[in-house]
Amino acid sequence: MRVIHSIVPAIGEVIKWLWRVLWYTVRMIDIAKQIVYWRASAEEDWVVAQKLVADESIRHGLFFAHLALEKMLKAHVCRTTNALAPRIHSLTHLAEIAQLAMGSDYAKVLGEMNDFNLEGRYPEFELGVPTLAEARGYMRRSEEVYRWLVQKLAEQSAG
Repeated sequence: MRVIHSIVPAIGEVIKWLWRVLWYTVRMIDIAKQIVYWRASAEEDWVVAQKLVADESIRHGLFFAHLALEKMLKAHVCRTTNALAPRIHSLTHLAEIAQLAMGSDYAKVLGEMNDFNLEGRYPEFELGVPTLAEARGYMRRSEEVYRWLVQKLAEQSAG
């Protein structure tokens, strides 16, 4: 019994030490660099999405469009929360965390694009490949939201 009494405080001290290390590690992360990373990576993915859809690689193109939107939203999350973006892929959830005041049309686009994340990552969620005309429609609507997110981030950075 004496051994247990001496081990429990030691475990408590280890937990406190680990918590301090974690806290200092997170505090040392440069959020501004995270925002720059997410935005640059989103732009790269957006270009790839456009090329893939133009080449009629629709499923992959729409997946990359989702990825570009996700990364722009993660830049907004970092800006709003001053913390790392969570490791989630739901565009609508990320928009909520970022506290973006967007219209219902944009929220609807994010909801539509969530489907292409699931299909791109998890084959059991295959929803069927949209036609080229449908894909172009998704890309057009997504681009409007994407450009809005870029503009809002630039406004927040300037203000």
